[in-house]
Amino acid sequence: MQVRPVVLTVVLSVLAYGSLSFVSDASPVQSTRAGEAPGSPALAANPPSGEAMPIGNLPGWKQVFAEDFVNGNVPVGEFPGGKYGAKWSENYADGTPDTAAQLNEAKSGYFPSNVLSVKDGVLDMYLHSENGTSMGAAPSPKFSETSGRPYNSQLYGRYSVRFKADPLPGYKTAWLLWPDSKQWPEDGEIDFPEGDLASSIFAAMHATGSAEGEHIDMFHTTATFSSWHTATIEWNPGRVEFFLDGRSIGISATSTPDTPMHYILQTESCLPVCPAPETSGHLYVDWVAIWEKG
Repeated sequence: MQVRPVVLTVVLSVLAYGSLSFVSDASPVQSTRAGEAPGSPALAANPPSGEAMPIGNLPGWKQVFAEDFVNGNVPVGEFPGGKYGAKWSENYADGTPDTAAQLNEAKSGYFPSNVLSVKDGVLDMYLHSENGTSMGAAPSPKFSETSGRPYNSQLYGRYSVRFKADPLPGYKTAWLLWPDSKQWPEDGEIDFPEGDLASSIFAAMHATGSAEGEHIDMFHTTATFSSWHTATIEWNPGRVEFFLDGRSIGISATSTPDTPMHYILQTESCLPVCPAPETSGHLYVDWVAIWEKG
């Protein structure tokens, strides 16, 4: 069983230095002015989130993955199954320790068979506790049906995800690009969207380098998980830019990662405080789209 290295995103965030900008829960503005993510033709006319998945190439980007969960429902315990197995992996087996369990021996972990399902056109993460253990999941897109870990490795790329969640204190996202080398923090880390589900959304770019010299650029927003949002990472040589609902919230050019990375929808708990045992609810993903440098 492979267990990923500990990610210290929340613990180290208090040491971060970087630009701050703010985006609210207001409806997104669609445009292609400077500082905004470019638009794209839409695939679905009536997506659950109200915003269709972008499909097709963009200037400088070639699309390599698109998933909007329209192949039918999959019950809890059977994801990805035959309907989504060609394009998704649950990534970590039940009981795999998450970041807090590795770092603090918290009673938390990844339990995809208790958490993941597809219903009515969305990936549903049912976040809850059983027998005192808070449960999350960290599914990963697959570029090829036959590909193994890392399932979507590439050097540089554009990553967009449409999501919302119930306000669940103690549960969080750190949907991230993680180095194929597993050398952390030497090879960096890129997180967006990140944040406690009862709080606001932010982005974090962990610069490459040694643990002693780690630098994190953080970009905060006032937007919360309770509304539908689209988060986009554009990872270029020497530059990472983060967009929320089409608007740039920050650019990092500080020792940006320059080795292959892979994308994981890492959803976990207990950083820094574990959820109450009775806390339960849902995080929804309407679609995921990925591009390579074109």
